[in-house]
Amino acid sequence: MLAINTMPDHLHVFVGLNPKQSISDLMRLVKGDSSEFVNKEGFTKRKFYWQDGYGAFSNSRSQIDGVVKYILNQKEHHSKKTFRDEYVDMLKDYAVEYDQQYIFHDLLDD
Repeated sequence: MLAINTMPDHLHVFVGLNPKQSISDLMRLVKGDSSEFVNKEGFTKRKFYWQDGYGAFSNSRSQIDGVVKYILNQKEHHSKKTFRDEYVDMLKDYAVEYDQQYIFHDLLDD
């Protein structure tokens, strides 16, 4: 674990991952174990669940400090731009094709 930070509508987790490890296996464990913990401890009034899917991005070693600072500064950062807007901008900036139906939905959409 290099950095982790939460916002009301999303979570950033920055990890060093062995190339032999699967991102999908990591996310299955993170989402499954955390959902079980949150529900068992009763941290929310209604049942907690993660939205389907996730976004995963790779960074070089030279970017580690900048990414950690970005993650730890989420509250200030998202006071200027929503997570959803930032995510879509990032996909466009890196020419990643996407289908709107798979983009994260806002909490108010529930």
